[in-house]
Amino acid sequence: MDPVVVLVLTLSCLFLLSLWKQSSERRKLPPGPTPLPVIGNFLQIDGKNINQTFTKLSKAYGPVFTLYLGGQPTVVLHGYEAVKEALIDHGEEFAGRGRLPVFDKVVKGMGVAFSSGNIWKDTRRLSLMTLRNLGMGKRSIEDRVQEEAQCLVEELRKTNGSPCDPTFILGCAPCNVICSIIFQNRFDYKDEDFLNLMQRLNENTHILSSPWLQEKHNQLFNNTHEHLAATVTDLFTGGTETTSTTMRYALLLLMKHPHVTAKVQEEIDRVVGRHRSPCMQDRSQMPYTDAMIHEVQRFIDFVPNSLPHAVTCDVKFRNYLIPKGTTVIASLSSVLNDNKEFPNPEMFDPGHFLDEKGNFKKSDYFMPFSTGKRICAGEGLARMELFLFLTTILQNFKLKPLVHPKDIDTTPVLTGLASVPPSFQLCFIPV
Repeated sequence: MDPVVVLVLTLSCLFLLSLWKQSSERRKLPPGPTPLPVIGNFLQIDGKNINQTFTKLSKAYGPVFTLYLGGQPTVVLHGYEAVKEALIDHGEEFAGRGRLPVFDKVVKGMGVAFSSGNIWKDTRRLSLMTLRNLGMGKRSIEDRVQEEAQCLVEELRKTNGSPCDPTFILGCAPCNVICSIIFQNRFDYKDEDFLNLMQRLNENTHILSSPWLQEKHNQLFNNTHEHLAATVTDLFTGGTETTSTTMRYALLLLMKHPHVTAKVQEEIDRVVGRHRSPCMQDRSQMPYTDAMIHEVQRFIDFVPNSLPHAVTCDVKFRNYLIPKGTTVIASLSSVLNDNKEFPNPEMFDPGHFLDEKGNFKKSDYFMPFSTGKRICAGEGLARMELFLFLTTILQNFKLKPLVHPKDIDTTPVLTGLASVPPSFQLCFIPV
């Protein structure tokens, strides 16, 4: 038989086998659009607005649906009920970490953010225990954040009210807090070692550049140094980039909405005054400021779809069978923008977290740190930093934009997994 004919027949058989396997698999999974061979549903996904694609598909197929990213199925959870049921009610089964090829090449399953199974459990437990031993959750950490807030203010004073891009300075503050926890020492913002660390964080790959042997995961640390390096990098990256980006976005939104800024500064003057530093005890007496910070986190939708999860075993979920290892995407954006919980979610409004009497109102839909077993380990520290850093800045400065508030663009720039604000400058005017 002609070799070309044999090749064509072989490829045809493989193609038909792939279609049969995919069809058999799809019958058990949640519904979704019909995938094409090899490329799956890529042509049906708007890469510039994935969340809009998810919303459209959820209307057609329900809050739990399946997409094929290439030949592999991915289950998408859309809306509060689906996300809660999976990540909280079935937290153990959905606690795996889904694969992201770009991160597979960098971290290779190491650290706390991208590991799974016993390695993840042991690493998370060890990390939390170590951080607690170093003072996390204790008064000493608040003291360090307050100290760093004052250092941040002094750096901002050096701008002398001139236009500046706050990106670097705002990144230094939370990074220094992590340094003070891990190294028991903070650094001057001009220190060469500190600047080198900031550079390494921005590159985010240098520390993980050494090779890793693919050994069986039957011990916590098969490659101790690489694994510890990945874990520390996770702590620095998670503790620096997320908080600094949120603060930068907060300043942009406060300039865009000067009436909100005025209310926050009035509350700071009334509760804290000008002669002492804000502290965490003040938060309970500052509902509007607390609501503003929550609304910033809700509105910016920093990590719209969280990091991908994976099911750790075959799971029966809402009468569907999700095979072990299947990647699961939880649309946090669909929760943070729920129009029943947050009327007019496209609007920046601290009132979303206030009751009719002006008291702070908690919401189960507030999930900027994700939820369930893989909720951000640094949530408590991040919330402390956001409150103390932002209130200390607003206690000491007026924020002066370079353009009229109505001309300020707050449209996020989507880069990979996260939403970041456009570049901007402002003037910090001492009060």
